[in-house]
Amino acid sequence: MPEDSYSEEELNRLIRIRYEKLQKLISKHKNPYAYSFNRNADASLVKSRFSNIGHEPSAEKVRLAGRVMRVRDHGKSCFVDLKDRSGRIQLYASVDRTEEYNSFLELDEGDIIGVEGNVFRTKKGEITVSVLHFELLAKSLRPLPEKYHGLKDVESRYRMRYVDLIVNEDAFNNFIKRSRFISFLRRWLDQRDFIEVETPILTPIPSGALARPFITHYNFLQQDFYLRIATELYLKRLIVGGMEKVYEIGKDFRNEDMDTTHNPEFTMMELYQAYADYRDMMDLAEQMISEAVLETNGSLEVQYQSKHIDFRTPWRRISMLDAIREIGEIDLPEYEDREALYSLCTSLGLHDISDRMSSGELIAEIFDQRVQPVLMQPTIVFDYPAEVSPLAKKKRGDTRFAERFECFVNGFEVANAFSELNNPIEQKENFELQMEKKRAGDEEAHPYDEDYITALEFGMPPTGGLGVGIDRLVMLITGAQSIKDVILFPQLRRK
Repeated sequence: MPEDSYSEEELNRLIRIRYEKLQKLISKHKNPYAYSFNRNADASLVKSRFSNIGHEPSAEKVRLAGRVMRVRDHGKSCFVDLKDRSGRIQLYASVDRTEEYNSFLELDEGDIIGVEGNVFRTKKGEITVSVLHFELLAKSLRPLPEKYHGLKDVESRYRMRYVDLIVNEDAFNNFIKRSRFISFLRRWLDQRDFIEVETPILTPIPSGALARPFITHYNFLQQDFYLRIATELYLKRLIVGGMEKVYEIGKDFRNEDMDTTHNPEFTMMELYQAYADYRDMMDLAEQMISEAVLETNGSLEVQYQSKHIDFRTPWRRISMLDAIREIGEIDLPEYEDREALYSLCTSLGLHDISDRMSSGELIAEIFDQRVQPVLMQPTIVFDYPAEVSPLAKKKRGDTRFAERFECFVNGFEVANAFSELNNPIEQKENFELQMEKKRAGDEEAHPYDEDYITALEFGMPPTGGLGVGIDRLVMLITGAQSIKDVILFPQLRRK
């Protein structure tokens, strides 16, 4: 039980009382853990169906099941708040109407029960079920937290999500929103002839992104494998195979730091479309994300903590260089003057800067540290330095840059997209450059994927690719302060 609710002594006393009640039921040959219960309604349905009910009980009987959340004993009668997935509803039990009324009074908050009764409206105007019969479906042996607005200790909410969902309606509703958001993305893509596929989670090479992987071992093959860091290269193999429009929604894993916007296990949606480029992906990303926000949130305007965010399209589009100059108000030296760029980075006090970095890497760091944090409204930043985009095509007319963009909202990235590199010779050269970085100590450099080069040698059509971070978008829609608030079971340090 959460430590922030009761003292250890009080908690043990309450648990002991519940165990005694359990043994009493068993001694009377009553099963405190039923096999099933046949419902014909839930709390929401009862409230809508009987919205015009008066004080007289309905002729129709309803059968509900849920968790006891609150008991108010008045002696010969009592009121109980029952909670199911659709919401809460009030129950009324009395000595002259309810079978085994004394047993009903023995119920504890947290018990799961099934009831049958008639619907009426109380003098205070609340739609209520008058209980004729009830059945204990599962005895709760631990008390719920004392407060009904959720657990006070944040870590307890994450460690014991099942309790958080019981007592915190906002948390419960946020995860319903998450589910609806993902369902909408699937419908949206399916309606546009994208094919949903599944690619390996255990991979022989950690490819598709620049990140440190989790390593495991495959005993039968006597070989190390990696939890995937991205689905990209497998999905593009399917484009080679002729599927033309594919997507996957699933977990990726990166062995990196944890903070309010990063979790080592996170959910991504990646899609790839043949005969498209990054401009097509800009249009697709804007339309898909804005429509998903509208569907889930009921509005394109989101109040995220103290900020007002407007997802209406078109979103602002700006190149990385122009964003640094105009939004960051930073006077950039020439791209080719690496020494001047390095001096600028040190004068700006940027962290994690190395004199081994190229001009493109330095420019990307200036953007990441000085511009990205202030991009509050949905913004598409395009034309990234080619050195930090080894899987993207170089920009037409200026090969210093890649045809790549990222979408930013509230200062963090929510989507990343390329005109996908389909030249096997150039891709091989990019992999070799990445391997040089790895040998120089860069743990996040992209490994050499020989099979992917083989796939490209069979020919991949021009392709646009897009990756969307599900968790961060759900954070924005629900107003969550931390990514852990929108992941049901986030990673935590073992106690």
